[in-house]
Amino acid sequence: MKVIINSKVGEIMIGNDWDEKLKIIWESPGFHKFMSIVDHEYETKTIFPPHDHIFEALKLTPYYNVKVVIMGQDPYHGEGEAHGLSFSVQKGVKVPPSLQNIYKELYDDLGIPPRNDGDLTGWAKEGVLLLNAVLTVVKDTPASHRKLGWELFTDYIIKLVNQKDTPVVFILWGNFAKEKAKLITNPIHHIIMSPHPSPFSARYGFFGSKPFSKTNAFLKADGLKEIDWGRKE
Repeated sequence: MKVIINSKVGEIMIGNDWDEKLKIIWESPGFHKFMSIVDHEYETKTIFPPHDHIFEALKLTPYYNVKVVIMGQDPYHGEGEAHGLSFSVQKGVKVPPSLQNIYKELYDDLGIPPRNDGDLTGWAKEGVLLLNAVLTVVKDTPASHRKLGWELFTDYIIKLVNQKDTPVVFILWGNFAKEKAKLITNPIHHIIMSPHPSPFSARYGFFGSKPFSKTNAFLKADGLKEIDWGRKE
């Protein structure tokens, strides 16, 4: 589904319950001004992910279905990689090093073998909100859209999830993601923090952290369906 700007009501439609949750954002002049800046970036530069995948994490994981949040920083900046989900890449693209390490930990934790592709769409459909703090990036220029304004939007997303009356597991890998812990104040939720799965830091505490089994144990204890971490689509 493409992002649709409804000129009559001034809303950006995701196509699920996020639209109602974000109505105040969609209708705000400030957000429309911000999106015009984003659109100008797409018109004048090569930006990832494709425009119709900017809000893919919200499209694939409705608010009511969010059971886990995995925070990323910004999209992959290589050609054809990013498709709107943190840590995930499109099929046919080489699995990035961080995701390779995530797969290694998943195997050590739950015995799920590493996959041949890096498409995490199946996780999103299981209720894992794969949210980047920054939703767009200039080709071959990491962090190029930080401070553009996305952080205000994605922090608001985290605050909305924090308001859920059903328990959610927040998985925060690395110092950048750990900073978001201050937004998670609802005592029914659970936070799992460790070093980032990057090759530069994974051996300092990411490996062996068992985030997947810990997440499922928490969900099960609260009577919620566990995540099928082996789901592909």
